[in-house]
Amino acid sequence: MSHISESDAKKITVPHIRGRKGGLPIKALTAYDYPSARLVDEAGFDIILVGDSLAQTVLGYDSTLPVTLDEMIAHTRAVRRATRRALVVGDMPFGTYQDSSEGAVASAIRFVKEGGVEAVKIEGGARRAHIAKAIVEAEVPVMCHIGLTPQSLLRMGGYRVQGKTLETARELIEDAIALERAGAFAIVLEGIPAEISRIITSRVSIPTIGIGAGVDCDGQILVFTDLVGLTFGHTAKFVRQYTDVKAIISDALKRFADDVAAHRFPADQESYHLPAGVVVEVEDEQTLSMPPLGPIN
Repeated sequence: MSHISESDAKKITVPHIRGRKGGLPIKALTAYDYPSARLVDEAGFDIILVGDSLAQTVLGYDSTLPVTLDEMIAHTRAVRRATRRALVVGDMPFGTYQDSSEGAVASAIRFVKEGGVEAVKIEGGARRAHIAKAIVEAEVPVMCHIGLTPQSLLRMGGYRVQGKTLETARELIEDAIALERAGAFAIVLEGIPAEISRIITSRVSIPTIGIGAGVDCDGQILVFTDLVGLTFGHTAKFVRQYTDVKAIISDALKRFADDVAAHRFPADQESYHLPAGVVVEVEDEQTLSMPPLGPIN
């Protein structure tokens, strides 16, 4: 296989991502709005996933399950406006593809037409292969997602590492092969043992992108707010926090509030002023127009 290098593409496309199999690792990150997407794109990431994780990171839901396609589209449109290079992938929210192939195709097409995504992502293994195939046949590229799938929270009974037994490990490998056959251009592997990720990566000809799945995948992805430390509550073991934006923002907010309370903001250099001559004219005019003072009781 001839690998495509990072420098070969000014605009990342689905064929470019497929061509990175076994080559230069694919760099992926989530983004949910214009400023985060612009930063991620300018940092040189290959894929921006508008993840349904925005349900928790941006909208404050307890899980990904409540977020709607309308909400996903609104955020994706902002991300798309900020993105010049990265491939923009949209997460199909829970309930938009589980019921039927027809419903899934309609939702995917709407995501493309209204949200501007260049591919969609769906969760689930072999049991979703027919859904992936139908969307691909409708000319919408599909990235699949197996292992710890957050939309399966209720069935799994929580966010648990998957594939820890021989039977479940074998099932994950079979899932990946079925999704490749269905036409997926890449597979996200989340929360599975590194040894299983290595086997899956070697068994399929499409890229694997890991999140909590070891170093042997063809690429890696994290959630933007986890990476920069803008989180509230528990973070997964696989997260590496590269900075603490929450602390930086909290400090800035406190200092601004203190400066306002102490009349230190705005300072003279942050204020606008009239020319000196105009100040005198305005003051004189206002003095002449003031009504005379009444008698003092």
